[in-house]
Amino acid sequence: LFKTGFFQDVRVEREGDVLIVFLRERPAVASINIKGNSLLETDLMLKSLREIGLAEGRVFDRSVLERVEFELRRQYFSQGRYSVKIDTQLTPLERNRVQIDIDIVEGWVAKIKQINIVGNDSFDDDELLGKFESGVPGSFSFFSSADQYSKQKLAGDLEILRSYYQDRGYLNFSIESTQVSISPDKKDIYITINIKEGDRYRVGDVALAGEFIVPEYELHPLIELKQGDVFSRKAASESASRLVQRLGDEGFAFANVNTIPDIDETTNQVKLTLFVDPGKRVTVRRVDIVGNHVTHDEVIRRELRQMEGGWLSGQAIRLSRERLERLGFFETVNVETPSVPNSDDQVDVVFSVVEKPSGNIIASIGYSDTQGVVFSFSVNQNNFLGRGSKLSLTFDNSDVSEDYSFTYNNPYYTLDGVSRGFGLFIKETDAGEADVSDYTSDEIGGHIAYGIPLNETDRLGFRFELANIQLDTTSSTPAHITDYLSLNGREFNTLTMIGSWSRDSRNRAFFATKGSSARAALELTGGDLEYYKISYDHRWFYSISDNLTLALKGFVGYGDGLGGTEELPFFENYYAGGVRSVRGYDGNSLGPLDSNQNPRGGNMKVLGGAELVFPMPWLDDSSSVRMSAFLDAGNVSSDRFDSDDIRASVGVAINWLSPLGPLIFSLAEPINNKPGDDLEEFQFSLGFAF
Repeated sequence: LFKTGFFQDVRVEREGDVLIVFLRERPAVASINIKGNSLLETDLMLKSLREIGLAEGRVFDRSVLERVEFELRRQYFSQGRYSVKIDTQLTPLERNRVQIDIDIVEGWVAKIKQINIVGNDSFDDDELLGKFESGVPGSFSFFSSADQYSKQKLAGDLEILRSYYQDRGYLNFSIESTQVSISPDKKDIYITINIKEGDRYRVGDVALAGEFIVPEYELHPLIELKQGDVFSRKAASESASRLVQRLGDEGFAFANVNTIPDIDETTNQVKLTLFVDPGKRVTVRRVDIVGNHVTHDEVIRRELRQMEGGWLSGQAIRLSRERLERLGFFETVNVETPSVPNSDDQVDVVFSVVEKPSGNIIASIGYSDTQGVVFSFSVNQNNFLGRGSKLSLTFDNSDVSEDYSFTYNNPYYTLDGVSRGFGLFIKETDAGEADVSDYTSDEIGGHIAYGIPLNETDRLGFRFELANIQLDTTSSTPAHITDYLSLNGREFNTLTMIGSWSRDSRNRAFFATKGSSARAALELTGGDLEYYKISYDHRWFYSISDNLTLALKGFVGYGDGLGGTEELPFFENYYAGGVRSVRGYDGNSLGPLDSNQNPRGGNMKVLGGAELVFPMPWLDDSSSVRMSAFLDAGNVSSDRFDSDDIRASVGVAINWLSPLGPLIFSLAEPINNKPGDDLEEFQFSLGFAF
């Protein structure tokens, strides 16, 4: 009866032939009330209490309540809240019941006042503590939580310290002890870490052993450590991972590479042997696609490089995923390779996609720093009827231009991936509204374009465009334009042929974190005017960490007349300055000026820049928003490039992929502006739908 836990007291007596059992029941728990807890959720606490036997309706056991108090203190202590107070009150109720009130004063987080490392001779305290998540913040680190002590955070820092030494050759490094002391008022924490560095080891020899499915000469370059290098546990692990990945590209999905160190204590050298166990070669039974409710299967499958019935290839799967992400049709693309039941050498490959809206009908009104008030209406479908084709019908009306256009592009006009597109356009421009050399133009034309894939990342493009251009002057048209029109006329029929080469190895179409994109183009125009333009645009993306990307960009363009046309027509000039060029300078304002002191553009353009891109802070879901710190530089010129003319700026920007398209906001500070430059520190291009 005692073992049931239901009774506080059990007494057995005898009266003659009668056995009498006297019982005193424990009270039942009528209710449990918890107050003062903000860090630990009440529902989770009640669930935990139920698991250890304390819940409404159950028999009350004081020993269980004491365990609860101990566990709660342990939870708060692990978060550095040593001043926590837990007060438990029991209120008896009728019918042998009890009410439990748990009142918690969570207190404050004890602050780290000092961390001492004892025994470090090879590296100073600042170098080692600089790697820690815990520490004493600097004078200007107002919002840092580094000095908030927690047991888990310290454990992570100790592992960082151990890895730091072992990645620099100290194989026998050890943490002898760790002392954590707290001040009497429970507000300050002092930490002392006693370490033993040991000797530093170098790599004596590197060998491969096991079964070589891939030729040994192909595997050796994948090993980062070489003879004579300082031994690094991280480098050894990464080398093994690269070997596993290489074997996975050949279909050995379950390959294993064991790193076997042979330590020579007398010479402080490590002979490293990487034992290769390829396991069984794995084939793909079936490739499945799930989540594509709009996009046709064939649109996805034509991008895949992992085939059904073929050997499983990690490289083919990675490339397939990147190609799907570059389409821009999907928010996420995930890949799984579940094993086939009752088979140890077959898997299925499942591509799970989450589609995002690829088409819209938008009426918008907004403002651009280069075009003023903009009204537009557009029908855009990047995945027309789910077949991967792009269709666009647009009407844009701004202070600068009225633009009517229709374009269509089929990226798989042939099964080999040759694309074909065509379009028509009508455009009326009042250049003076853009604060550049004043003139007006009316254009009408159409184009047809083809794209030819060379490999997975490279394409050749060919575009042919017919256009009729009518130019006119205003009362403020500058002399260089009136002279040009007097010499060449005001109406032109032109045929433009554009040949281009492009490469796109980015991991995704928007907010890329690795890879690059490049485009070189040669534009030849004949007819009533003859001229050429040549340009090269390159962008690089480097992943510094999971949330930090370095983006570099460069552009150079040049144009000139051909045959009877002495110079590049003024309406084909390059311009620079503005939110999409050199931020911090007024849109189109850089470069030579005309006789009215307005920008006239130039036939040469040079741009460059660097940008550090990171997610938007304080947003739970910032997948469509990025912030960046940038450096922009560039200018336009006529015929001759002078490095002294380069303008530069630094600043911060926000990029938002809104339903209306990319919206950009920037705050820039010019760093080498000269007298006469038009500055504009805050710039944006935005709109809102209605």
